[in-house]
Amino acid sequence: MKDIEYISNAIDKRVDELSEIAIKIWEFAELPYEEFNSSRLLIDKLKAEGFDVEEGAADMPTAFTARWGEGKPVFGFLGEFDALDSLSQKREVASKSPIREGAPGHGCGHNVLGAGSLGAALAVKDHMIETGGKGTLMYFGCPAEEGAGSKQFMARAGVFDDVDFVYTWHPSDITQVQSDRTVAIMGANFRFAGTTAHAGSTPHLGRSALDAAELMSVGVNYLREHMIDQARIHYAYSDTGGTAPNVVQDRATVKYEVRSPKVGQVNELFERVVNVAKGAALMTDTRMEYEVTMAFSDYITNDALAEIADRALRDVGAPDWDEDDFKLAKEYLESFNETTRDMVKEKIINRFGMDRLDEVYQRPLDASITPYLRGNQNYVSGSTDVGDVCYTVPTLNFNVATAFIGNVGHTWQMTGQSGSRIALKGMLTAAKAMALSALRTAERPDMIEEAKNIVRTQNGGAYQCPLPEYVKPPIGRY
Repeated sequence: MKDIEYISNAIDKRVDELSEIAIKIWEFAELPYEEFNSSRLLIDKLKAEGFDVEEGAADMPTAFTARWGEGKPVFGFLGEFDALDSLSQKREVASKSPIREGAPGHGCGHNVLGAGSLGAALAVKDHMIETGGKGTLMYFGCPAEEGAGSKQFMARAGVFDDVDFVYTWHPSDITQVQSDRTVAIMGANFRFAGTTAHAGSTPHLGRSALDAAELMSVGVNYLREHMIDQARIHYAYSDTGGTAPNVVQDRATVKYEVRSPKVGQVNELFERVVNVAKGAALMTDTRMEYEVTMAFSDYITNDALAEIADRALRDVGAPDWDEDDFKLAKEYLESFNETTRDMVKEKIINRFGMDRLDEVYQRPLDASITPYLRGNQNYVSGSTDVGDVCYTVPTLNFNVATAFIGNVGHTWQMTGQSGSRIALKGMLTAAKAMALSALRTAERPDMIEEAKNIVRTQNGGAYQCPLPEYVKPPIGRY
């Protein structure tokens, strides 16, 4: 148990500096690929701690790798630090109070994600110095998870090729080693080109690109009836061809995102969407071209790493909430509308049982560790570029409570909680669990090899990036 005591103490000694970094990143609230201040803050800290830092990983200015130590095993932690548009909100204020209307905010908690992974890396470094431990420790600075991603570009560039295993975490309303999988995703811009004409006097001479885009939407709506239950298709118009109704629109662009449990299923469904777009162009006598803009692989948890991590998380324990934490969490819960509160009650019943509904609703913070479910085949409907890392190197994700049970992410409520003492407590728990897991895994070459065999089995022997070669990080374009 000495490793637990050491890691716990090492991170507790850094509470103030880690919290300060997390809050500074929260205040920066920088959008995907624009996280220059957040990235620099982390880089400067890592350099001050003796890490060798390579900036501009995979041609992304805010991506970086930091390395300390030498030899095998090579292992590390993934850090994220990007915010979401239009989710500005004051810290620990449970009523809508943007710091600046329309400004970005950390509505997914990546401020504590990046700082928590940093804490894990620093604690492991301290332990290796203290014990003479061997190996190479890394921190991967990964921007734009909320944008078109970065980890798939980093994986394609070979950033993870010599790495033996990786740990990461994500802010959540539950504390566990994640066993659910996530779904793969592919996004593309569909551009239609037509011919302008006077919509009143010579409509027969026009060919409407907007008509084509709308017919594509109709066709995809019919397609939804004929796809698997776990698949999703989303869309948004980015260019409707102008605002004058008496001009036939000669251009229109609509972006589609397709999700499904596996990359292969995404590719198949995406081709069907492309065929719908081709049909829409044919019906309207317009021209269509498309460009893939982003794609993430599905995340598959690694049972070998999880065996160690689940025990480590139990040894660390859940965050230690106090009455002020419970009170603040309840205030955020009550800030949602009745429909959402009813959904929260359903989640509480499903997780804790009807007999504990009132108790948990009044004190809505997860104070337990949810057991890891080995061999779990269930999927959640979200997507993450961590999936591309898990197809390259053994990877494991922790979920740690930083918000009330049943919390809805990508909301101003999540932004407020991500800058709160609740999130900071969760961050410290995550840092301790990841650091302890990494140290124990580094001492188990047999388990590392088993984890690698799992990756080889799931990817057929080699990582296949879902992105076409022409897709580059959309720097300055997102």
